[in-house]
Amino acid sequence: QPPAAAGGGGPDGGSLAGGGETFADRSLSQGLSVLVGLGLCVTMLGLGCAVELGQLGQQLRRPVGLLLALLGQFVAMPLLAFLLALIFALDEVAAVAVLLCGCCPGGNLSNLMSVLVDGDMNLSIIMTASSTLLALFLMPLCLWIYSRHWINTAVVQLLPLGAVSLTLGSTLLPIGLGVLIRYRHPRAADLVVKISLWSLLVTLVVLFILTGTMLGPDLLAQIPASVYAIAVLMPLAGYALGYGLATVFKMPPHCRRTVSLETGCQNVQLCTAILKLTFSPELIGSMYMFPLLYALFQSAEAGLFVLAYKMYGRDSYKQDALGEEEDTDISYKKLKEEEVADTSYGTVTTEEHNSIQMEPTQTAL
Repeated sequence: QPPAAAGGGGPDGGSLAGGGETFADRSLSQGLSVLVGLGLCVTMLGLGCAVELGQLGQQLRRPVGLLLALLGQFVAMPLLAFLLALIFALDEVAAVAVLLCGCCPGGNLSNLMSVLVDGDMNLSIIMTASSTLLALFLMPLCLWIYSRHWINTAVVQLLPLGAVSLTLGSTLLPIGLGVLIRYRHPRAADLVVKISLWSLLVTLVVLFILTGTMLGPDLLAQIPASVYAIAVLMPLAGYALGYGLATVFKMPPHCRRTVSLETGCQNVQLCTAILKLTFSPELIGSMYMFPLLYALFQSAEAGLFVLAYKMYGRDSYKQDALGEEEDTDISYKKLKEEEVADTSYGTVTTEEHNSIQMEPTQTAL
């Protein structure tokens, strides 16, 4: 596909405009590809190190986390991305970038945010891992289904579903290695998890800086305002959908917060890697920036979520936890009283007429 076929220079074409020559520079493009690939490997390694085999066994017996990951990441979010692309009348290039982000599995950011809102960490990790594994089959399927609206466009006809599947398959190796590290060296696994969270932040910052430098001052002009609006609305709507989904399943409040964050937080590193490694710069153009914009707004909105919880929701959480402790203490006291009542012995005494009577006496424990 020649560069001219990607668009004519306006928002509807999704072209590179003024910064296209720099963006398509081979050395800079290869450098970004290496950075994105390494960042994705570290992220997936950290995800694997956060998974314990015992947790996986429990989820297989009661797969609530797996079901929530399926509904949230591959039903709610792809449909949301498709509807937003239609509502804002995106061109084919922008629509593919938005759909790709919406069809991605959950990201590691949700694990960190779940800790900050006193969520269920086991549920968070299982949902992230489950959605990553399900993405091997469901992400290409969702892309194929929802891209039918733009099927007659060049970018959709060239949509590399095989390359997408290959990129997803390549994430299995670091995930499996991480699970092995967790099984044999738990302390080292904890360190790798921390490193992966920091690498997520560093990679996104470096990508922002390098991409902004490559595209130059025309970056804001190349990306339509509708794309910025979607980058703001999509994670916010994802958080709301996740909370509603957990409410339907009648989950406790801390699990609702967890599912909310898991649904709205996408694996933007995976999305960036697919856009960078499977599409030519001439074809995808400035829409390579969409997952980075999504990462910016999903982090900011999740930060507001955490701030609101710290200010208004934490006291109620402490009260609930205290109530649970009091109930446990009462039950324990009652149990001890019953044990004391049942542990009495009797002494045999003889009375007149050769009768024998059991006389209970309390024995100190």
